[in-house]
Amino acid sequence: MSRTLWHNARLATLDGEGWGLIEDGALLVEGEHIAWLGEAAQAPRAEHQHDCAGALITPGLIDAHTHLVYAGNRSREFELRLLGASYEQIARGGGGIRSTVAATRAASEEELLALAQARLDALIAEGVTTVEVKSGYGLSLESERTCLRVARRLQGAQVQATCLGAHALAPEFVDRPDDYIGAVCEWLPLLQAEGLVDAVDAFCENIGFTPVQTRRVFEAAQRLGLPVKLHAEQLSDQQGTQLAASFGALSCDHLEHLSAEGVQAMAASGTVAMLLPGAYYFLRETQLPPIEQLRQAGVPMAVATDHNPGTSPTLSPLLMLNMACTCFRLTPEEALRGMTVNAARALGLADRGRLVAGLRADFCLWDAQHPSELAYYFGRNPLRQRVRGGL
Repeated sequence: MSRTLWHNARLATLDGEGWGLIEDGALLVEGEHIAWLGEAAQAPRAEHQHDCAGALITPGLIDAHTHLVYAGNRSREFELRLLGASYEQIARGGGGIRSTVAATRAASEEELLALAQARLDALIAEGVTTVEVKSGYGLSLESERTCLRVARRLQGAQVQATCLGAHALAPEFVDRPDDYIGAVCEWLPLLQAEGLVDAVDAFCENIGFTPVQTRRVFEAAQRLGLPVKLHAEQLSDQQGTQLAASFGALSCDHLEHLSAEGVQAMAASGTVAMLLPGAYYFLRETQLPPIEQLRQAGVPMAVATDHNPGTSPTLSPLLMLNMACTCFRLTPEEALRGMTVNAARALGLADRGRLVAGLRADFCLWDAQHPSELAYYFGRNPLRQRVRGGL
């Protein structure tokens, strides 16, 4: 197995407390994993050498909440919101998720793949090595299967596929939400048997599904041994967070209306708080997630793009680092941990997110002096090189 020593670099390991900086550092890659890292003066010998020319090395970025597979766009709804319409009004008027469902169902699998691959390529260009991709714009067994199959076919990053069948009520089930939830629960074992599902998500909200309906989805996932996560407390407090925490959810996402009880439930279950500043910004929300309460309770906070056509059409993880700081008042270290250490935790992946011997050799070389610069700048991409699985 070949060994490559990456040297003449500054390392931000993010292992333990603080940045974990090693000023004159090196790391040894053996196969797909980090075999050693530390001060360059103590580096072991290796048959291959890579001079990093003073670059900053961090773990590869992990975008742990995206909706990459869909067709069409919702720029008209953007205009309507600027004219005063709310997200809820647009959704109840037949827009929102349902309009994307119509466009997605009309597209072929190959068309969806080309669109999603281009979006993933944009994330990769800013340092993403692992990405979560949700379904949820098909809302029928065949369309959800197609979207999840597209997620599995994406190239260039490790993809975790999440079934979000309970994203919105399918048009065939108007006024029959309980029947639709029953259908979603019937799809899950079929999709899992085809190797298309790594986790299960739902949208628990006054324009989504009730906690009772969400529980049915979670119980179906639990019977299959699939982990769950939840779009929770984005527009109102439905106490979905407490429900998700009772199932040991990997993450609860959005959380602008999270209550003190929800914070404590997440702290007790070890559930990650997934912060999505892009959606907060794009919808011009004013209710902030309870960052200080999450911080004080020791709830790990992750950050993601939430790329989707309706509420967060960004493809810039670096911009999300900045927004996590400017909008939510995270520190630059918290923001970067949110897209590395805690993002890995939000996906249930213990083999990445830090620079540690034995973990995957997923890392990025940046034209930066200090890791805080990744959140400080916006509209600038300092990525020099991205390494995934040692390559």
